[in-house]
Amino acid sequence: MANVEMKVNGRAVRRDVPDATLLSEFLREELRLTGTHVGCDTSQCGACVVHIDGKAVKSCTALAASCAGSEVTTVEGLANGELHPMQAAFKDNHGLQCGFCTPGMIMSGIDMVTRYKAAGRELTEEAIRHELEGNICRCTGYHNIVKSIQDAATKM
Repeated sequence: MANVEMKVNGRAVRRDVPDATLLSEFLREELRLTGTHVGCDTSQCGACVVHIDGKAVKSCTALAASCAGSEVTTVEGLANGELHPMQAAFKDNHGLQCGFCTPGMIMSGIDMVTRYKAAGRELTEEAIRHELEGNICRCTGYHNIVKSIQDAATKM
């Protein structure tokens, strides 16, 4: 068993969990933060993306114990009285259908915009499509997801 202490969505949490507990399982089962979806268990789909210390990570590939001392943000931690610009852009641009991949797409989108802006690089449609290669959407064909990320980039 590992004693895991971290900050999740700005709140300090502490739990004893088996050493092999994945971060996705810790978030969903221990903390009941079910916005982090698990769609494949093989790190292929990206539905489980969260931010660890400000960087996008597939939570099904990280052990909870390895995140001790980190700051984790899930899709539930984005809205602060109103939707985060990325969440609002997905809503305004119809960037979702069934919604299963949406939390991971939103978290990946925020990371993408943040990195590109920090580097002073333009976030083109081609760049967004390339960056989304690790996220699978079975419904939309990505057009409105790309449009959503482009829209949010202008507001973040």
